[in-house]
Amino acid sequence: MARAKKSPFTIIKGISWAVLPLVAGLFVIVEALNKTGMTQQLSLLLNHIVSRSETAAIWLNGSVVAFACNLMNNLPAGLIAGSVIQSGHTPEMVKSAVLIGVDLGPNLSITGSLATILWLVALRREAQEVKAWTFLRLGSVIMTTALIITLLSLWI
Repeated sequence: MARAKKSPFTIIKGISWAVLPLVAGLFVIVEALNKTGMTQQLSLLLNHIVSRSETAAIWLNGSVVAFACNLMNNLPAGLIAGSVIQSGHTPEMVKSAVLIGVDLGPNLSITGSLATILWLVALRREAQEVKAWTFLRLGSVIMTTALIITLLSLWI
């Protein structure tokens, strides 16, 4: 900014301040789940699934995390999943499946990731409209296909 001789107020005016409460709320969700013991319960469930079948754990956890990202956003879903897999003795393949779910899952809906929400804000500022239904239709094909192929390659 100093080299370009631009005012910092120009940048500050361009920030989407409405997104900040959303991000703060996402962290509140994660802390609430930790305080209520839900993270520990999920860890016990994960350990039970892994003890029965590591293959089932790979497919189930990758898929559940991918879809959970769209229900609560990938930021809290990833933080919760990280807490769950760290609190137990989770095999590396299952950890990888969870990471795949956190990375690919948000491509299903416009609320799946903070990055998508920020891009939509930027697009709307430029008078471009992306409808939620259009994003979901396209995302359902792309995300589901990519998730299945990636989990399959991990499983093989």
